[in-house]
Amino acid sequence: MRFPSILVHLYRRLERSIVPVALLIGWEIFSRSGILPPALLPAPSQVLRAWADWVVGTDGNTQTYSAHWLYDTAASAGRVFAGFGLATFFGVTLGMAIGWSRTIEKLIEPVLQVLRPVPPVSWIPLAIIWFGIANKPAIFLVFLGSFFPVLLSTIHGVKTCDRNLLRAGAMTGGTPHKLLRHIVFPAALPSIFSGLRIAIGSAWMLTVTAEMVAVKSGVGYVLWDSYYFLRYDIVIAAMASIGLLGFLSDFAIKRVAARVLRWQHGSTLQAREA
Repeated sequence: MRFPSILVHLYRRLERSIVPVALLIGWEIFSRSGILPPALLPAPSQVLRAWADWVVGTDGNTQTYSAHWLYDTAASAGRVFAGFGLATFFGVTLGMAIGWSRTIEKLIEPVLQVLRPVPPVSWIPLAIIWFGIANKPAIFLVFLGSFFPVLLSTIHGVKTCDRNLLRAGAMTGGTPHKLLRHIVFPAALPSIFSGLRIAIGSAWMLTVTAEMVAVKSGVGYVLWDSYYFLRYDIVIAAMASIGLLGFLSDFAIKRVAARVLRWQHGSTLQAREA
């Protein structure tokens, strides 16, 4: 009985890797089959070689990018977290106000709903005119892309707060400020964290887009610049870097949410997560 249990334990440890490993093996086989020229679809081994040189400067095959990965990712991460932080602050603050006050909702929400469908990338020309070619246009675009998911999730969380909780709080002498702080905000947190997870993905997408056009540093700039030199191995390495950084950012938010929302674990499907 012990041997099968060891296999089950091993499977559970490795199950998250099964699909990625299978995809990489299939990609390697397809790239080496000759159906497409290797220059157009580099094999994972070639991408890994370029990525390793980009990170630590193994053999200089990435030339000017060699050993610059930390600098490039730090530049992108700084823009992401600056814009994301601003979007979180203003999105949660305004979302709480709109969800709580019908007057504020009537005054502000129509304008926001008009602006929301406008793609953030369409603001790029204005962002360059207003802020120039530097960090500011990228931060502005990240803010736009992250703001609305946080705002709408916060509004939803506030509006779905249980009225019985508010009545109980009011009966014990709770003022509107105390009700917002001690009942409404905690009740809205699950929705807020859902919005933050959506927003962080949008933040990475928008900073890469901005770096392709309005900034001369960062992972997005490396991706676009290496495309001009037909270095598709570096292009794919940059794409993988963005995916990895986005995954780590989302994982960090999930960990914070798990700690903050401990009270949910016994009554939701989160209790099943290992």
